[in-house]
Amino acid sequence: METFLELCREALKGVVREIGAYFFRKNFLENKKTTPRRRKQKGGTRKSN
Repeated sequence: METFLELCREALKGVVREIGAYFFRKNFLENKKTTPRRRKQKGGTRKSN
């Protein structure tokens, strides 16, 4: 019984660690902003020559 509880505890530690790493990666590493880009002009009237 004690071995089973240890196994469960280790599995839970692994899961919590992986979830923490996932959220860390998602929030801090993947949100690097690229170079700022200009907005595309949409519709409206344009002067024609």
